[in-house]
Amino acid sequence: MVTNVIPKEHVVAFFRQSRRRAMIVALTLPLAFGACGYNSIQSYDEQAAQAKQNIDAQLQRRADLIPNLVNTVKGFAAQEEKVLTEVTQARAGLVGALQKPGGSDPAELANANAQLTGALGRLTVAIEAYPELKSNENFLRLQDELTGTENRIAVSRTDYNNAVRQYNEYIRKFPAVLTAKATGAKSREYFEVTDAAARVAPTVDFSK
Repeated sequence: MVTNVIPKEHVVAFFRQSRRRAMIVALTLPLAFGACGYNSIQSYDEQAAQAKQNIDAQLQRRADLIPNLVNTVKGFAAQEEKVLTEVTQARAGLVGALQKPGGSDPAELANANAQLTGALGRLTVAIEAYPELKSNENFLRLQDELTGTENRIAVSRTDYNNAVRQYNEYIRKFPAVLTAKATGAKSREYFEVTDAAARVAPTVDFSK
């Protein structure tokens, strides 16, 4: 019987070549990912995701302030039941959009936030007839907190939309568009009002 014995030096050479190939792959793989835009897609997507979380946090803060506002107004203007109900319902709509299973939708959030802004605007008109309420310490504090939160929402909205624009534009460019299709990367939605009725809602201004 003849037994084929592979020379030791051939075995050593084989493993050396295999190790060399593995090292080449390890070194070139990151370059390949960078060249095809994979790393940039992940980076831009993460930036947009972080900006979206900031919007959610500010909207949640706004929603959390509403029950206290409604209770304070009731103490001076309980007869304004209709507008107070509108504010409460709009607040519920925003909370529902924030807690949507599977994650909140930017356009839905924008519409819900605009609806709340409109309801608060109508509340502002209604409380003009109650000077004692307008000078109440708790109400004044809520004014400041709501105004500050709305300003932070505006900043977060701008940051998010800028991040989304950068991401969306990048995944449409070559060669990143090929990588996006291969990995299932999809365009992100902007935070903007799509409901025409909500778009014309009055802006709340407690300072008047």
